[in-house]
This record gives sequence, C-alpha cells and structure tokens, in this order.
Amino acid sequence: MFARPTAAALNHLLTQNSWALPKLARFAGKTARFDIAPFSFAYTILADGTLRSADAATTADAVCVIAPSLLPRLALHDEKAHADVGTEGDAALLAEIFSLSRNLRWDAAKDLGRITGDTIAEHIVQAMQGTRQQLHDTAVNLSKAAAEYCTEKHPLLAKPQQVAAFVQQVDKLRDDVARLEQRIKQLPAARDY
Repeated sequence: MFARPTAAALNHLLTQNSWALPKLARFAGKTARFDIAPFSFAYTILADGTLRSADAATTADAVCVIAPSLLPRLALHDEKAHADVGTEGDAALLAEIFSLSRNLRWDAAKDLGRITGDTIAEHIVQAMQGTRQQLHDTAVNLSKAAAEYCTEKHPLLAKPQQVAAFVQQVDKLRDDVARLEQRIKQLPAARDY
C-alpha cells in the first residue's frame, strides 16, 4: 500500500543527490527490505540506481529491522541510532544503505520553489531552519535546567563528583576493614608467645 509512494519519494531524494545513484547502481538487481513494525517495505535496485517497490514477501538480499522509536533519532542523524538497527544479509549493501541514510539531504527549497518561486522558497526554508535550531536549543536548555534542578535545587540525583567521593570513601573503608581483620587475626598469635 505504501511501497509505491515511498519508492517515488526515495527516488526523488536520490535524484536530488545524484552522487548517490552510481553508488546504488553497483547493487542493481538486489532487494533490500525494511521492517518497521507493523509495516514492511521492500525495494529492488534498478540499473540506474533508482528503486522499484518489491513485494514484501520477495527474498531480500539485505534486511533492516527498525524499531518505530528509532525513526526520530535516525531522521536527526543520531549516529548511535544506527547501532540499534537490526540487520542481516549482504554486508556491502547494508553499509551503502547506512552511508546513504547519513548523507542524503532533501533540497526542500528546490521543491518548494516550483510552487512559490525561488526567493520565497528560500525564505521559507531559512525560517524553518531557524525554527528548528530554536527548538533544538530550547530542548538542550530545558534538559540542562532539568538536570540542574534535579542535582542542585531539589537533589533527586547525585552529582558525578559526589558519586566519585562516595566510591572513594567506600574503598577507603574496605581497606581499613581489611587491615583491621589482619590485626585481629594476629592477636591470638601474639598471645601464644
């Protein structure tokens, strides 16, 4: 149901990043399947590097199993998110898929320019990027404020320095107890003389 529209969107993205087409063309005839519960999308790579939707039941050369919770992190190019994607199959094809997912960029201004004109499209994209940056900065500041509140104002969490000092004190206490045990063991031996 969604395979054809997603293939068209991916092909549009690939043609905007024309450097990517020869990279995929090396894998012509191979099929990659993406399982994102509850959906499964399969694409066969064509000779020109574009994609054709394939039946999800088609035997895939490479499979990526992506938890839905990973999608926002992958969209934001979170490198750690790639490690949480389950994979199996052709390692070279999977490596190319991950490389493309990190480096493909959508030229929104070009697409929007067809509707609004280039100047207005550029202004809209700049405004959206500014808004995105503000949202990012706000999220970072909010998380820092929450961390400060939890460690300073209403200490629900211990500071790393406090944890390190506690661990050091526990180590010292353990060593002191071990020395005391050794002294106690030597006491009966001293009475025998």
